Amino acid sequence: MASARQFDEVLLDVENVSLAFGGVRALENVSFDVCKGEIRAIIGPNGAGKSSMLNVVNGFYHPQDGVITYKGKTRKQMHTHEAAAQGIARTFQNIALFKGMSTLDNIMTGRNLKMRTNFLLQAFYLGPARREEMEHRRAAERVIDFLEIQAIRKTPVGQLPYGLQKRVELGRALAAEPELLLLDEPMAGMNTEEKEDMCRFVLDVNEQFGTTIVLIEHDMGVVMDISDRVVVLDYGRKIADGMPDEVRTKPEVIDAYLGVAH
Repeated sequence: MASARQFDEVLLDVENVSLAFGGVRALENVSFDVCKGEIRAIIGPNGAGKSSMLNVVNGFYHPQDGVITYKGKTRKQMHTHEAAAQGIARTFQNIALFKGMSTLDNIMTGRNLKMRTNFLLQAFYLGPARREEMEHRRAAERVIDFLEIQAIRKTPVGQLPYGLQKRVELGRALAAEPELLLLDEPMAGMNTEEKEDMCRFVLDVNEQFGTTIVLIEHDMGVVMDISDRVVVLDYGRKIADGMPDEVRTKPEVIDAYLGVAH
């Protein structure tokens, strides 16, 4: 079981992070770490600050207080382009794909930061640009094979059912070859079969590629099955942190997330 694994090296350390929008405090003095190679879940009720935390990690939001240490470098805030360049990739709670583009072309956009030839060579598809695009297409095709979506590689993603769109979005993130993968409710809106498939892919990404994963998920069965450690947020505050079996028995977690115990 995933929760029995042991990890030593800290990849990401969040220390005393606070984030406010006007008078609304989205995060308040939150601290936790993510070890290299683990699957780290963030759970909590709606409005707990989970997505805000991912937005802080990948630089979309800049906290008023606290620091983040990633791969040994401590900073007050991360910028989105720095996060992408340093191996942080992200999926979103609401699907953010190019609906008129094919599955392959959407996944290819995940390779943009790895393209080195200049604009003119790319525009005229000359020499080095042609070789580079062929290389990136091969990488995208490997992702397509991994996610078992060969049959929809040329299909515009706007024509795909919701579960497959979620898989394409995961593929775009994987195309960037991330070291840290942030997944914001990757199973939201899926049926049981689709959730099982997505769980399998998340575990395979972690095990086969060695990718560290931070996962937001409301399905407690999923969280307990695939997570190594869980941090629980409620109203922007951390109320629990530990192994899945430890966290789910805490009264404050039961009260906040699972309903008040009687």
